[in-house]
Amino acid sequence: MRIFLFLLTNVAVLLLISIIFRVLGLDDMLYQNGVNLNLDSLLLVSAVIGMSGSFISLLMSKWMAKSSMGVHVIGQPANATEQWLLESVRRLAQGAGIGMPEVGIFDSPAPNAFATGFNKNSALVAVSTGLLQQMSSDEVEAVLGHEISHVSNGDMVTMGLLQGVVNTFVIFFARIAGFFVDRVLLRNERGFGPGFFITQIVAQIAFSILASMIVMWFSRHREFHADAGGARLAGRQKMIDALRALQRAHDPEPLPGGMAAFGIIGGGFSRLFMSHPPLEERIAALQKLV
Repeated sequence: MRIFLFLLTNVAVLLLISIIFRVLGLDDMLYQNGVNLNLDSLLLVSAVIGMSGSFISLLMSKWMAKSSMGVHVIGQPANATEQWLLESVRRLAQGAGIGMPEVGIFDSPAPNAFATGFNKNSALVAVSTGLLQQMSSDEVEAVLGHEISHVSNGDMVTMGLLQGVVNTFVIFFARIAGFFVDRVLLRNERGFGPGFFITQIVAQIAFSILASMIVMWFSRHREFHADAGGARLAGRQKMIDALRALQRAHDPEPLPGGMAAFGIIGGGFSRLFMSHPPLEERIAALQKLV
């Protein structure tokens, strides 16, 4: 249902843009300037490119996470820590009403964790060695509850679909900008000139930066829900204590690439591009829960 609603939303927005272009006469204006562009076809192609890349990344997310992070998936527990980790995740997953995720550990001195996977009943939850070494069992349990909440909320799918939607419009408007500069401003009448390719690349970079602000805003928003879910599953005070333990960690090592949005720690060079809200804001939000 979540996938269906996002696809329906994407189609609705595509139709709305097509209608706006026709009402404003933008397609006629482009045609009069030598740009014989089928906006409906361009919208469709942009959607296919934008959404397919996002879906492929989502389908490969577990494999990519295991490969890039060097995650050791626990099959048969080798020690008491791994046994406790499996039992804790199983109990939290049952409390959240989802299937048992794969559980893994990756080597990193910084306390961190993430969850990923296309299907909430077949996800992956992984924690760092630093998390297990530096946090108490109650704090680790809260972090696991936070990640299980991401899974039960379908955050991985939602983020993947949202990224696909914004990718669609980045590609679409970058192509429009390229055509406009090449045909209208530079008056190129033969094929695609340098103006098209250069403008498209520059526009795609600029629009991608703007689009990332939207994606990161949503990412920050869902972190509060995952914290609240972790508090319900493991206990509010445990969740608060876990976030305070993260505050005490000096220079936490960020997760690479796409894993950052699914971790427990956030960062960024400015608030607009942070995947997670500041820890003090998350703690304050939990303290207000009743």
